[in-house]
Amino acid sequence: VQLRESGGGLVQPGGSLRLSCAVSGFSVASYAITWFRQAPGKEREELSCISAKDGSTSYTDSVKGRFTISRDNAQNTVSLQMNSLKPEDTAVYHCAVDRYFYCSGSLGYWGQGTQVTVSS
Repeated sequence: VQLRESGGGLVQPGGSLRLSCAVSGFSVASYAITWFRQAPGKEREELSCISAKDGSTSYTDSVKGRFTISRDNAQNTVSLQMNSLKPEDTAVYHCAVDRYFYCSGSLGYWGQGTQVTVSS
């Protein structure tokens, strides 16, 4: 099982980034996928999840309306479109596979992450 995040970088406040999570070893159509972030000195924050069963999505309040999670079964990838970025969005972003097909919050494997820095 391997998850590999990409797409991070430096962006100005108000800008956008699209993160991608490339998955190998299992199908994203079979397990829920979660994006979470970790900033220095802060607890892990789960941002969004997409269910494998029906593609339903959920978002934490801090990113609702700004971030969009999506899944490409053919490419076996999950993306996170991030708009209206704020300095407080600065963190290392990770994708993780849930232990179930629905968003249970019980995460199994995750990738090494991609750095997102929002600064002018």
